[in-house]
Amino acid sequence: MDVFLTADGLIALATLAALEIVLGVDNLVFIAIVSARLPLAQQATARKVGLALALVTRVALLFAISWIMTLTRPLFSVLGAEVSGRDLILLAGGLFLIAKATWEIYDKVEALPHADGKAAAGRTFVGVIVQIMLLDIVFSLDSVITAVGMVNDLPIMVAAIVLAMGVMLFAMEPVSGFIERHPSVSLLALSFLILIGVMLVAEGFGQHVPRGYLYFAMAFSLGVELLNMRYRRRRGRFAGARGAERRA
Repeated sequence: MDVFLTADGLIALATLAALEIVLGVDNLVFIAIVSARLPLAQQATARKVGLALALVTRVALLFAISWIMTLTRPLFSVLGAEVSGRDLILLAGGLFLIAKATWEIYDKVEALPHADGKAAAGRTFVGVIVQIMLLDIVFSLDSVITAVGMVNDLPIMVAAIVLAMGVMLFAMEPVSGFIERHPSVSLLALSFLILIGVMLVAEGFGQHVPRGYLYFAMAFSLGVELLNMRYRRRRGRFAGARGAERRA
């Protein structure tokens, strides 16, 4: 516990916790999108279980640091490029995320209303949790490798991840509610997931993509969409006022 009583330890804890929160944005969006297809009474529980599983997965991986490090070792070569276990996990996770987000976009945009109802009825709580678990492994792997690269003290790593998950748990319901209330934001979030999936595939092929570019694109797109939402609200109020004047 002495490590938390030093200035360096506290700075490392704050820095790593902030970074873990940023890295958890994609996981947060995925959980919000997937859980929204469950019956309303199960959605909040699914989100809490999903975040709890993410916390357990990341802490468990931290205690298996030696195994995590073996994942970065080359397993075989393809056309002169070395492929590791981490590359295979990122590639599989990226392809899954692209396929899942693409299907969700199609379901929202092209599916008939009655077909959408059947699809929602076919979603089970266990099925959604399994999907969350699969992506948690991919996101947790990236998060843990980042933590190991930044900090040498295991207690600080665990504390930072617990703090980050606490913040994400607090933000989960507002984020999910906002996405659910605004269909355009929901489609934008699904597009973000495709972008994240492409980034994971690129990482799996050994092409590192700085996360800053991705998060800047996400923040910029969200900012434009918020301006559009404000414009539509003002235009709607103006149209309503004009209509009231004509009726008067």
